[in-house]
Amino acid sequence: QVQLVESGGGLVQAGGSLRLSCAASGSIFIISAMAWYRQAPGKQRELVASVTRGGSTNYADSVKGRFTISRDNAKNTVYLQMNSLKPEDTAVYYCSARMRSRDYWGQGTQVTVSS
Repeated sequence: QVQLVESGGGLVQAGGSLRLSCAASGSIFIISAMAWYRQAPGKQRELVASVTRGGSTNYADSVKGRFTISRDNAKNTVYLQMNSLKPEDTAVYYCSARMRSRDYWGQGTQVTVSS
């Protein structure tokens, strides 16, 4: 029984910023990695950013330099700081956590960037 809860989504104007948070709770042991994905209507879900327990990060080319992923291992929480937002960033953002080779997912949070 693992729960991931995202927060921080909303409506923002182009050029603005949002910070998403995702906290994992429940029957957890260790989380080897956490990540943010997003899915826009009619498109495949894509990896936005990920961070391992050791702190290694990677980003989609489309967000590199604008988004920053960070984590607090003690709190089993991952964050996504999104700056210089563009309308094409509009999507449902999903948090995921990898635990013992199994992936868990949050419910998603809507991010809408107006032009």
